[in-house]
Amino acid sequence: MPHTTPSVASPLLWAVTLAGVLFFFAVDFVITRRPHAVRFREALAWTGFYLALPVLFAVFTWLRFGSETAVDYFTGYLVEKSLSVDNLFVFMLLIAAFAVPAVLTQRVLLYGIAGALVLRGIFIAIGAAAVQTVAWTFLIFGGILLFTAVKILRDTVTGANHEVDVSSLRSVRLVRRFMPVTDDYQGPNLTARQGDRRALTPLALVVIAVFGTDLVFAVDSIPAVYGVTQDPYLVFTANAFSLFGLRALYFVLQSTLSKLIHLGYGLAVILAFIGVKLILHWAHGTWKWLPEIPTPVSLAVIVVTLATVTLTSLYAGRRTAPAVPDRADLSHR
Repeated sequence: MPHTTPSVASPLLWAVTLAGVLFFFAVDFVITRRPHAVRFREALAWTGFYLALPVLFAVFTWLRFGSETAVDYFTGYLVEKSLSVDNLFVFMLLIAAFAVPAVLTQRVLLYGIAGALVLRGIFIAIGAAAVQTVAWTFLIFGGILLFTAVKILRDTVTGANHEVDVSSLRSVRLVRRFMPVTDDYQGPNLTARQGDRRALTPLALVVIAVFGTDLVFAVDSIPAVYGVTQDPYLVFTANAFSLFGLRALYFVLQSTLSKLIHLGYGLAVILAFIGVKLILHWAHGTWKWLPEIPTPVSLAVIVVTLATVTLTSLYAGRRTAPAVPDRADLSHR
């Protein structure tokens, strides 16, 4: 029989939560409406605010639904946040590869984060339906995460995730077949008049490339959080809070993100662990003697793994140069 998990959220709580998500993205849109280079102090203030929100929400879930629900939510949030930081790393590479002007970086990030939330919302709905109707959904999710863990590990070892070739991106090649592209950025505009026809700007190509990475990360992140909790509300809020503040966090971590050279190893360990957790959850339905991994154990593994790779990255960074090429190198590929 498929596993069923009733949602802790009432329709009213769902409505309030969705309204809150739209409100915060509207705030981000207003902030980025006037393109400007972001100062570190501004980015740090917004990052602190958006990191405080998920903690306050964890307190709310603890008081409203109990400690078990709060731990489920916060564990899912940590998983999604770690994957979102990896997503942010790819955004950084794309922004450098397309030589995006500093004043437009915020707008690119806003589009990317909005696209990620929409795609993850779609995959959450699909995942919830699959979990409720198909008994071996957890086996599929577990297989996806194990495959992804192996890929991340391989890319980290070979350094493949440090390379971005704009001309090789399928989304960019496809768009250029059907639409002309202006040579220069036209402010925050996605299209501009070129002769007697409308053309895309380089900003539009960046956004399309970012949406492509959003799709890939959505396929990975949703099975990961379903390995922690099957409640669609907790899955959605964990994803939403993990995406909030990524725009500001980008500018805080811009100079240090490339120093997290062991992040890929940590993500591989986390995804592999959750993949095994999902497979055990599926197998437990048939073979009751097989153990299931409790969520507090998952939380401990995730925290220890993230702390370990952060410390080892910082230690290794003292003796080695950053692995990521600078903006000039990437922009001339």
